Amino acid sequence: MDENNDTSLLVIVLDTNPSQRIIRENPHHLTQCLDSIVGFANAHLMQKAHNKLAVLACHHHATEFLYPNPGKPLDIRQVDGQYEQFTLVEKTIKQKLARMINEAPRLAAPTESLLAGSMAMALCYIARINRNKPAGVKINSRILVVTGSNECASQYMTYMNVFFTAQKQNVTLDVCALDKPLSLLQQGCDITGGQYLKLPQLDGFLQYLLWVFLPDPQMHPQMRCKLVLPPPVKVDYRAACFCHRELIDIGYVCSVCLSIFCKFSPICTTCHTVFKAPAPIAAKPKKKKMKT
Repeated sequence: MDENNDTSLLVIVLDTNPSQRIIRENPHHLTQCLDSIVGFANAHLMQKAHNKLAVLACHHHATEFLYPNPGKPLDIRQVDGQYEQFTLVEKTIKQKLARMINEAPRLAAPTESLLAGSMAMALCYIARINRNKPAGVKINSRILVVTGSNECASQYMTYMNVFFTAQKQNVTLDVCALDKPLSLLQQGCDITGGQYLKLPQLDGFLQYLLWVFLPDPQMHPQMRCKLVLPPPVKVDYRAACFCHRELIDIGYVCSVCLSIFCKFSPICTTCHTVFKAPAPIAAKPKKKKMKT
């Protein structure tokens, strides 16, 4: 395949849930992160004229596309001295996010982010772009997740489905954690060959994005190998139980649907298969000493 026909598709999933600690403590952090995301997105488009971009906002109640705008593009006034495409990206993302936040229902209590569903939506968008691509064009797709939320084990099955679907579709998953380490998303990066970064500080966020995530791992596979990237973290491959949604070291696995439980259950709550109770282990009889 001619390298000139290769196109890099970057889908950014930005967590905008107001329940995130960094946003609760200082709402201005969302504006700071958004400006860095816009700068990073424009840097991706600047690398090659054929590069494509999509940005999704993951809120507490829904996931919406910030860019491109479905249907008719927004009426954006051109800024003197700025490339027209960059102006369109910046204005569209900010206007759509402001509208989404204003129309969102108010929170009575902190809620989890819909990250797993947002990544599944990104995979569907990538599949549609690949299906409608012109003949002879190769599209290298990747997803970048930017979040400060704590991962929820209740979405464990959706996470796993997304990770292995991305691996099958040859989609790289990169993750930038703004607050706490995310073990499940670390697994996704390791499965798909992506890069995981726990941001040490929010200052310099754009520099971290350009340094770690700007090179495309599929179009330029040697680029990331030559960069002095942060040391890889040890991936925690523990699974979450289906009963309490907690990560466990040892558990019981259903032989029919492969559901995982931290304690034995005579009936699988997922597929309703009935199991026999495990029999107690019989003690070995002690050998009698022979009298001499």
